[in-house]
Amino acid sequence: MARITDAQVKELRRQLQGSSSLQRAALKTGMDRKSAAKYREGTMPKERRAARTWRTRPDPLATVWPELQVELERAPGLQALTLLALLQDRYPGQFGNELLRTLQRRVKQWRAAGGAGQGDFLQPGA
Repeated sequence: MARITDAQVKELRRQLQGSSSLQRAALKTGMDRKSAAKYREGTMPKERRAARTWRTRPDPLATVWPELQVELERAPGLQALTLLALLQDRYPGQFGNELLRTLQRRVKQWRAAGGAGQGDFLQPGA
């Protein structure tokens, strides 16, 4: 059985406002009457689900991230593409272009955590 989506719940509530019975609104939105009763009021399905906190695969940058942090501390304005090129030069054939987005996310998280000295790279003369 498929999960109930936020769109289904919105449609259910719209149907119920239009004076449809719960049974009829449930049928029109493709869910069981008991589920429809549960979602008639309250939170949306997406709000009920807990956020995923685990990794779905091993971290491909775990072994080289300390090296990249040193490079970022040395030059905080470096872009992820430049760091990927640096990795590909140092470790030929080990890091492919498919890691670019992963590296972009990691650099963004590093900067958000204050790794760039909070704006040092934006100030002239720094």
